[in-house]
Amino acid sequence: MKKLSLLLVMLCFACTSFAQMSKDQIVAEWQRAKKYTQAYLDAMPADGYTFKATPQVKSFAEQMLHIGDANYFFLSTISGKESPMGKTSLEKTTQQTKEEVTKAVMASYDFAISAIQGMTEDQFKQEVSMGKDMKMQKGQLLAKAFEHQTHHRGQTTVYIRLKGVTPPNEMLF
Repeated sequence: MKKLSLLLVMLCFACTSFAQMSKDQIVAEWQRAKKYTQAYLDAMPADGYTFKATPQVKSFAEQMLHIGDANYFFLSTISGKESPMGKTSLEKTTQQTKEEVTKAVMASYDFAISAIQGMTEDQFKQEVSMGKDMKMQKGQLLAKAFEHQTHHRGQTTVYIRLKGVTPPNEMLF
């Protein structure tokens, strides 16, 4: 229980700290996340993209495309910049091949980074609505978007290991 409490405190601190970073620092973090995700996409063999760890879960490709969908959703909500995907889902429209998934996911990071670069520091403090009952500062939602992609990328570590491949080393810096 102590470990869980410490983890929750650290997570809250990380989200608060992230929300208070400068725009240049936030961009650098998203660029690092893009490289890290690219390393995961590269590590998975082409025949592993349709692999599911169990029948009930998303395939490796679906996990990665889910990251892309969320990048478009969160960053268009935060920045006000229209997503090039509109209401279309990468998970439903992208072939689950290494080449197509990599292209789609990397484009979502390019969109996210561009959207952040187009914002002002003051915009991170503005409130955004995620429905009638959920409002928060854009910087806080941006931290949650970052946490989301980190979470799903981390889930794919198991997929890569089950395919007999060593996942990329952690890229904290």
